[in-house]
Parts: sequence; C-alpha cells; structure tokens
Amino acid sequence: MEIFIPKETVPHERRAALVPDTAKKLCALGCKVVVESNAGNHSDFADSDYEAAGAQITTDRSAGLASADLVARVRKPPVSEVGSQKKGAMHMSFLDPFNEPELIGSLAAAGVTAVSLEMMPRTTLAQKMDAISSQANLAGYSAVIVACRRLSKIFPMMMTPAGTLSPAKVFVIGVGVAGLQAIATAKRLGARVTAFDTRAEALEQAESLGAKALRIDLGETGGTDQGYAKELTPEQLEKQRIEQAKVCAQSDIVITTAKLFGRKAPILITKDVVAKMTRGSVIVDLAAEGGGNVEGTIVHEEVITENGVRIVGLAPLECDVAQHASLMFSSNIVNFIEHFWDPEAKEMKFDLSDEILKSCVITHGGETVHERFKA
Repeated sequence: MEIFIPKETVPHERRAALVPDTAKKLCALGCKVVVESNAGNHSDFADSDYEAAGAQITTDRSAGLASADLVARVRKPPVSEVGSQKKGAMHMSFLDPFNEPELIGSLAAAGVTAVSLEMMPRTTLAQKMDAISSQANLAGYSAVIVACRRLSKIFPMMMTPAGTLSPAKVFVIGVGVAGLQAIATAKRLGARVTAFDTRAEALEQAESLGAKALRIDLGETGGTDQGYAKELTPEQLEKQRIEQAKVCAQSDIVITTAKLFGRKAPILITKDVVAKMTRGSVIVDLAAEGGGNVEGTIVHEEVITENGVRIVGLAPLECDVAQHASLMFSSNIVNFIEHFWDPEAKEMKFDLSDEILKSCVITHGGETVHERFKA
C-alpha cells in the first residue's frame, strides 16, 4: 500500500499530516510512504528526518497523487487535484463536507473513497482517531498563550514590597475540548478563571479544574449525540449575551470557543459588549475561521478597537505549536490505518457497515454514500 503526504498549500497552515516517527510506524507495517519535499518544514521536520524514518521524498506532486493508494493531508484538497488520484484510492483530511458540495461531488465522480476527519464519531473506540479533539486541545492551550503575550498585565497574583498585583481575570465561553484546555492552562499560569457553557456537565468539568462556573438559566439546552452543544434559539442566545456581557466587562481576557458543526459560528459578543470592556483587554476568538463568535473579528488578523480592546482572529491557533499539532494529527491518521490494517494482505480492509466508517466515509465506489450528504 502506497501512502502519499502532499505539502499543505493553504495560507497560514503550518502542520504536516505525517511526522517522521509515525512515518516509521507505517513503513514497519509494510507501507510505502512518499512525502512531498518540504512538507514538514513549517513544523520543523526536515526531508532528511523522513528519509531516516524510511519514507521516500519526491518533488513530483502530481506523480505522488496519481500513484498513491491513500493520500493524507490536513486541509481539504483543491477540486483541481481530485482528478489526479487514481480510481479506488482513498483520501483522508478535514473536508468541511457541509460547505463543500462541489468537492464532495468531484471526489465521488473520481471514484475516490473520501474520509472526512470532521465526521469521526465521538465514541471510545474512535477517540484515538479524533483529529478534531486532538487539535482543539492544542488550540485551547495556544489561545491562552496568545492572550498572555498581548495582555499588559501578569497572570498570577504577585505580592511585592511595592504592593500586591491582582491575578488576571479570564473568561472562557464554551467548555468543550478547547475550552477545558484553556481553563487548565490559564489556571496553571495563576489566573482567576470564569467559564460558561450551555451544558451542565461541561460546567461541572470546568469547576473540577478550578474555574468559577457562570450559570445562566436558558431553559432546555444540552448536547448532541456527538458531544457538541446544541444550537440555541434566538431568545436563548440573547439572554446568554446579556449575562455574558457583565462578566466580559470585568475580564482581562475573554476566550470564545463556540462552533456549530457544519454551520456559521454564533455571535456571542456584540460590539456594544466590546465597547464596555476595559482598555488593554484581549479577546481570542477560536471560531474565527467559522465566521467568529465576536462582532469585529477578522480571520487571520488582530484588530484593536477604538476603546483599545484587542480582538484576535488568528487561525488556526494550533499552528502556533505546529510540531506537536502535526504529531497529534499524524497519530490520529496512523491509528485509523492500523485499526483497519490487514497484516497478511498489507493493506487496509474494511466494511462500510462498520460504525466508524459509516460516520466518516463520505464517498465510495463512484458515489456519495454518507446518508447526510447523498442529497
């Protein structure tokens, strides 16, 4: 089985889909691993590191795509490259399937078996393959570090002969994987943390990490069967904004993490709320690529408002720690391959009735097979 790892071409993307250590594991399985030259440069892996692990380096991207049985990358492929893959080959990456009907149609027409990493089920068995969670973990950490660098205050309380410095106040909105890691990181640095989520169980997790939970009576909320927060009604969102605004006005740092799977991110912090925050405050919007949780967020940019509040829309923040992000992402890929690996045939063998594959395989055998995307 031949695996090809192309270099990422999306601006601001620094991760690699495979790192030398995991390439070595695939070679040990009996795979032929081909990596496009400089694919690991931005995450500090040299071509020579891949070669030492047993992979081959190529400068011919088209040939790599054409001969591979499996193409793995971080970002979705450009439609123009889909036809370069051979019929029956597999493609694995984030595909953004809800917003990319043309891409899904092209993958089906090309006879490619397309695996969408966003659709990996939130089950115990598939946890080791869940790239969304592994990357969100690092994004939550990076959000705090990014805010720390921009805040003109220190995080911990400090008692000095000149007086006592109060700890920074951090407000985390959305207590999923990213939010929990943001809380843990901010607490380690000595900040005073408040957290909000629509799910009661998520707030309990936040409290277990030492955060103060902001509880807002929104009526019926809860989570989806995939572990995500459910979309709120306009009335619930408005009540949430009002209560959050009071905490935002008292916070030095606000980190928003609310993403809606397959939909535009909800606006949680409006301009009038930002206008009431103190000069020098920092907002890090982890939903920037999905439209943003904050009015005024510009993806890939940092905005300073008229009242001196910094709105950070840099994305994806996990790229700030690209080496570890690549390591975790590539482990997710290798875990998926190993799960379906047939050691005798030295290839992947699977049945589309498998619960994991039923969730994440979008196209196969020349057609769209996933129930949610057939239409």
